[in-house]
Amino acid sequence: MADEKTTPPSSAAPSKSQDSETGAQAGGTTKPAAKAKPPAIEDKPFTEFIQQDFLPALTKALEEQGVKDVDLSFTQKPLGVFGVGSDKPYWQVQGLWRQKMRQFAIAFTKENINGPKLFYCCDRGSQPSTIEQFMGDERKATLDLMVLFALKRLNGQKWLARN
Repeated sequence: MADEKTTPPSSAAPSKSQDSETGAQAGGTTKPAAKAKPPAIEDKPFTEFIQQDFLPALTKALEEQGVKDVDLSFTQKPLGVFGVGSDKPYWQVQGLWRQKMRQFAIAFTKENINGPKLFYCCDRGSQPSTIEQFMGDERKATLDLMVLFALKRLNGQKWLARN
C-alpha cells in the first residue's frame, strides 16, 4: 500500500531549472512569458503627445468645469509677453476664450514635457506682461499632472469658478 501513494519516477514533476535562452523548463514544458508593460503615453514624441493626448485631455477637463468656449491650439512662436525682446520660438499650448477676451499659454522651453515650462495669461485683450514658472517642482510630468496644473492655474485666475 505504501507503493500506491508514491509517484513512479517516470511521472515525477519536472525540475524548476530553466533554459536561459528559450525560457523552457527542463522536462520540455514552457513557462509563459511575462507580459511586457506598454510604454507610457508620456514617452511618445513631444509634439505627438501634446496634439494627441494633452490637448484632448485638457479640452475634456475644461468642459467638465463648464468651459465650452475655449479654443486650444499648439503652435511654435515667440513668447507674446510685453517686454520680452527675444524672437526665439517656443512650442506653446494656447487657449483663447473669444467671448470673454481671455487667453493663456503654456510654453515649453525644450521639446520635452519634463523640461522647464512657462505660463502666461491676459484678460480683456491686453498683452501678457508676466511669465510664471509652470510645474516647476515636478520632476516627472504626466498627462494627469499637466492637466491638473493647468486647471489649478486657470482657477487661480478665477477663470473657471469664483473662489
